[in-house]
Amino acid sequence: MEETKEKMGFGAWLTTHSVSSPIQAWSQQVYFGCKEFVRQPMAMFGFIVIAFLLAVALAAPLLSPYDPLQQDLANRLLPPGGDHLLGTDELGRDLLSRIIYGSRVSLYIIMLVTVILAPIGLAVGVIAGYFGGKIDTFLMRITDVFLAFPGLVLALAFVAALGPSLDNAIIAIALTGWPGLARLARAETLVFRSHDYISVVRLQGGSHERVIFLNLMPLCLPSVIVRLTLDMAGIILTAAGLGFLGLGAQPPMPEWGAMTSAGRAYILDHWWLITMPGTAIFVVSLAFNLLGDGLREVLDPKSES
Repeated sequence: MEETKEKMGFGAWLTTHSVSSPIQAWSQQVYFGCKEFVRQPMAMFGFIVIAFLLAVALAAPLLSPYDPLQQDLANRLLPPGGDHLLGTDELGRDLLSRIIYGSRVSLYIIMLVTVILAPIGLAVGVIAGYFGGKIDTFLMRITDVFLAFPGLVLALAFVAALGPSLDNAIIAIALTGWPGLARLARAETLVFRSHDYISVVRLQGGSHERVIFLNLMPLCLPSVIVRLTLDMAGIILTAAGLGFLGLGAQPPMPEWGAMTSAGRAYILDHWWLITMPGTAIFVVSLAFNLLGDGLREVLDPKSES
């Protein structure tokens, strides 16, 4: 393969119709997928915003002009400008610093929620679609119970039972977010399980576990990734909603939803207290939606015209 690559040149190796190895096929798929993604300006905008968010979160100690938890009552409720570009809150804390550190909290929520709900939703959906019958009926009825309640309402119930905290809010969001993934994975599995590829694996003596984990789950991953990306905006909004109600991140943690809740008492006279964190929530949620739409065009073959 390396000799072939050297003879053809890397560019030709990526674009040739003659594929000689699985690695070359995968590399071509990534290459053409990236080309298709770059052609979508709105998706690229979403990607750039999310990349910027990640960079800000990683470099928060370097970018923050002040300690996000440091109170300065002599400078409370200062408008944007001067030494405090976005103003200060009711306790004199710098809003820019708190929003920068709040990006870390948002990414922490997204990461942990994804780690919890993605395996649950994917496993439940693939198992239900593969086995069918009573197993499918049982798992889908449980899924229907979760889908019968609005996500935020169900998350409120879980947090009320577990107690208000950021970690409990993450668990609650994950427990209410997996049913949509399970439905999607089941629908994909119902299509893939009848393919000749799966039948060959079964005829060769492949176990149920091998078919589920090594064959069906990888086939369902592209659609699940797209759905997860689109759901991340909802995850941020739900986390912000729980923080706004005092059931998520607790003071003095700089979480955007909790910051908007603290600023609502001053909204008429000190608009920046709620506008700045609210704008951060809006921009990041929009970016994830745009990124998800772009990934759907690249990863979901059913979206192709």
